[in-house]
Amino acid sequence: MKQRDRDNVGHDGPESAQRLDKWLWHTRFFKSRSQATDAVAGGLVHVNGERVKPSRDVKQGDRLEITREEIRFEVIVSGIPTRRGPATEARLYYTETEASSRLREQRREQQRYAAPAPMRRPDKHARRALRGLKGF
Repeated sequence: MKQRDRDNVGHDGPESAQRLDKWLWHTRFFKSRSQATDAVAGGLVHVNGERVKPSRDVKQGDRLEITREEIRFEVIVSGIPTRRGPATEARLYYTETEASSRLREQRREQQRYAAPAPMRRPDKHARRALRGLKGF
C-alpha cells in the first residue's frame, strides 16, 4: 500500500480538522513545522482563547491568536489546507479580523516614524555626546 493511500484511509472526503502545528505551517505563519510546534508549545498560539498543545485539531470557525516576534495576528479558520502551497493559496484558508489588521497597520505606521536603530554600539566619543545630551 502506498503512503498516499495510507494517508487517505478512514477519510470521508475533504478533511474537517487538522493538527494545529500543521495548519500553521501550511498557511505560512511559520517557515517550518518545528517552528510552529515550538511556538504552540511556548504559548504563542491560542485557540478560542485558550492555550493548547501542537497536536490540537483545528476546525473551520476556530479563532486563533498567533504571536510571531512582535506581530500579533487574530484569524478565523475558514478552511483546512491539504498541502503547503503558495502564499496566495494559503490566505484562502483564514480570514484576519478587522481589529487585528487595524492594529498591525497602526504599528507599521508608528515604526515608519520611529528613529532608525543604530548600526552598532556607540563608541567612547558618542557615549560622551549622549551623556551631554542627557545632562549627566
